[in-house]
Amino acid sequence: MNKLEYTIMKKLTFILSFILTFSSVCFAQHSEKAKALLDDVSKKVKSYDNIEIEFSYVLENTAENIKQETRGDVALKDEKYRLNLMGTTRLFDGQKLYTIIPEDEEINISTYNPEDSNGITPSEMLTFYEDGYTYNWDIKQNVKGRKIQYVKLTPIDSDAEVKEILLGIDVQTKHIYNLIQKQDNGTKVTIKVNSFKTNQPLSENLFKFNEDKYQGYYINRLD
Repeated sequence: MNKLEYTIMKKLTFILSFILTFSSVCFAQHSEKAKALLDDVSKKVKSYDNIEIEFSYVLENTAENIKQETRGDVALKDEKYRLNLMGTTRLFDGQKLYTIIPEDEEINISTYNPEDSNGITPSEMLTFYEDGYTYNWDIKQNVKGRKIQYVKLTPIDSDAEVKEILLGIDVQTKHIYNLIQKQDNGTKVTIKVNSFKTNQPLSENLFKFNEDKYQGYYINRLD
């Protein structure tokens, strides 16, 4: 996995975690209408035993002539998750994080550290919200018969890397439709949810690392 792919994987894990687990506690009361909708989404997400998402991901920076497109999928149950992107798997079993890179026949293993600023679990990856966001009701779009309402989140910290986040919410299902993140360097990241499944019959083995499956791989234990 090259440096760009690693950056995308790390950024996507972070953003997907926000999509799946954001909490209304993090938002200051600037727009009651937006707050009510976000609370509905949060309540809906937390009601599920598990979630499976297939998504598309686009990173663009026109000034740098960069456009990176890819697809992936993620399964989440409580704090455990399994993310597949660009041939690489990130697996968190509740205690350890495994990054499995078949192309290099390499596996990186690290122990969860709640003090790690990067975060490992979905909830820990929300630490950037400690500085706070304001949020406001934005535009509504009709997408193939679906009513998508956008909420705009703007960081209170003027020095934050993220300039704004537009969160598109399906008004009927209260599910996330897409997320558009704009950064101060001109980079725009768009994640679109193509498939959103809940309460699937997931095997517990999905979130367990089986070393026997990776004979011959170099295992880098980072503890």
